[in-house]
Amino acid sequence: MRSEMLNSILSDLNGSTADIEASAVLSTDGLMMAALLPAGMDEDRVGAMSAALLSLGDRTSEELNRGALEQVLIKGDHGYILMTHAGHDAVVTILAKKNARLGLIFLDVKRAAENIAKII
Repeated sequence: MRSEMLNSILSDLNGSTADIEASAVLSTDGLMMAALLPAGMDEDRVGAMSAALLSLGDRTSEELNRGALEQVLIKGDHGYILMTHAGHDAVVTILAKKNARLGLIFLDVKRAAENIAKII
């Protein structure tokens, strides 16, 4: 039941804009809880990398006195990767197109993360 609810939130998130290509919810230690990823993308690898980057972001934000981490944003030639906490125990990761309107995506991801935190 919980995985169905998480998949529903991810489906709504992906449907909120054509700019979001994929999304996933994982535990802070990298275990996949729910995912809507492209075929051929390794869920375990996505989970491990997301957890590692978010953990490093948390530590960096603290060490450099920037306060609590809100998100990690990576920009590549082919688009964006955005990671944010969903409560204390989960992470939301999305893949977005290179011409994505990030302001709208930030709002949609924040809303999805809040809903996920209520479930977890």
